[in-house]
Amino acid sequence: MPATIEVESTLTDRYQTTVPETVRRALGLGKRDKIHYSIRASGEVVLTRAEASEGEDPVLEHFLNFLERDIARHPERVRPVDAAFVARLQSLVGSVNVDLDAPLSEDDE
Repeated sequence: MPATIEVESTLTDRYQTTVPETVRRALGLGKRDKIHYSIRASGEVVLTRAEASEGEDPVLEHFLNFLERDIARHPERVRPVDAAFVARLQSLVGSVNVDLDAPLSEDDE
């Protein structure tokens, strides 16, 4: 890879821009990823990919992005959930109570 790659983008009237593909690839950015800006005393601005905050689940985000792309590429695969399927699920787990705030047991970790 060359030492320096230069690309440009244009600001819209609302001060928005598209991040060029070269930059997205270099930073490993995907849809809804966050960009971190470091502004140096010299006026230079450095863009980096923002680290996920503690509340975010990067695996879930990648899975949801995968689903979004798959649905967009193959909308014919999307099927409605019928009442019989919902009834079957409820018969299997309807009486199970789950406390999402409870700590995991040693077996579950």
